Amino acid sequence: MQQASSAIDVERLQTLIEINTLINSNYTDDKALLTHILESASRLTHGESSSLLLVNHETNRLYFEISLGPKGPDVQKFSLKMGEGIAGWVAKHNTGLIVNDVDKDGRHLKRIDSKTGYATNSILAAPMRIKDRCVGVIEIINRLDKQNFTNDDLLWLERFAVQAALAIQNAKSYQQLRNELFLLKDKINEDRGYHPFVSGSRLIDEKLKLVDKIAATDSSVLILGESGVGKELFAEQIHLKSKRADGPFIRVNCAALPEHLLESELFGHVKGAFTDATSDRRGRFELANGGTIFLDEIGDMPYNLQSKLLRVLQHMVFEKVGASEPTKVNVRILAATNKDIEQAIEDGKFRKDLYYRLNVLPFFIPPLRERIEDIPVLADFFLKKFNRELTRTINGFSNEALEALMSYTWPGNVRELENVIERSAVICDDEFIRPQHLLLVNNLNESNEYDSKNLKDAINTFKKHFIRKALDQNSWNQTETSTKLGIQRTYLSRLIKELDIKN
Repeated sequence: MQQASSAIDVERLQTLIEINTLINSNYTDDKALLTHILESASRLTHGESSSLLLVNHETNRLYFEISLGPKGPDVQKFSLKMGEGIAGWVAKHNTGLIVNDVDKDGRHLKRIDSKTGYATNSILAAPMRIKDRCVGVIEIINRLDKQNFTNDDLLWLERFAVQAALAIQNAKSYQQLRNELFLLKDKINEDRGYHPFVSGSRLIDEKLKLVDKIAATDSSVLILGESGVGKELFAEQIHLKSKRADGPFIRVNCAALPEHLLESELFGHVKGAFTDATSDRRGRFELANGGTIFLDEIGDMPYNLQSKLLRVLQHMVFEKVGASEPTKVNVRILAATNKDIEQAIEDGKFRKDLYYRLNVLPFFIPPLRERIEDIPVLADFFLKKFNRELTRTINGFSNEALEALMSYTWPGNVRELENVIERSAVICDDEFIRPQHLLLVNNLNESNEYDSKNLKDAINTFKKHFIRKALDQNSWNQTETSTKLGIQRTYLSRLIKELDIKN
């Protein structure tokens, strides 16, 4: 038994040394590093699930930065008040804690379990400290072997928590330098007509690493993704990181013009080619010579023009409208669509040979609902943008508003998020944007929940969902909930009864 215990201690020590090496090697992906630490802590304490929460001392709340386990993504939508739940208690008292039977401990917060459908039996939690100040909490949930957590487990978790705190400190310093660099780079690119690129998710970080590889080639790229995910921004990044970065970047929306105008727009025309052709005109392909052309909404390109585009892809030559002599260009082609191209091929609306030529390097951008870590980062970016444009001084988002943003499915993706933040900035009459300023339709209500209802019943349905969510966020404390909602406690009690709101 003593040998087994010694072997475990050696493994734990080796893991600490490994993590310490990563921290001191200027690890550039702070979330990946923290995930590594959390995975190791969970493995060596035999945990089934785990979370790393960070403390926001301005709002006095804890946010789930990373959650691992069966319900990890669901857990990340929540936040805790300081002192709330086991993690909140650990943060408030800045000390570790073992709770091996949560049902008998009044500090355990049951609402997250009820929302996620995950049963918590035991919890091991340790504070992450920087200069004796708690900056976060590592929480391990349920031992895999169904045994109790031990003081030895807590001792090692506290050591992991020290490493995590150092990682956060290093990551913040690195991020500050990185942000300053990006601001300078974005300013230069904005002056050249490019968009700032903002992200905070591992999914997009992985896509950007792929961009680096794609940019090194001259092959055609087909960028796929739902409307509003940012296909044009990725096309810009591919161009800016390529050897053609100093050349032109020409954009064309293939769905914006009718066929006869689109052909002239793409390939140009000679004088007299048609009634209004009073002079020669260079097309977008000619303008893009030496650089990159981005063909957005390629799925809407008229079938007759697709053969001409195919020739450009194959031979880099084309004829202007009305011309008999070919024009040769040196252009990289990036295309994008939100359409199902394979279905369009089956329907006879898109050429199969063109698809294969464009799809040399397929590039898929995931929708916003699959990368929720991007939502608070993008929301903050857009709020700062509209604060400048609208001369507002909104300080940020309430916790409830952030949770609403992260729970929404975003059918319009980043474009819809930007529109929502702009609208919120216009109508907000508060220091912070709150749920009522977002004007988001509850996900549950987007289907047919309001169908066949009159206005009064529809409003009552909305009230019911809105009040239940507020009660959940305040642990069903009616006094705190009524304060948050800005109504009398007696009125809240009456609404709960009238709308039959149950815990």
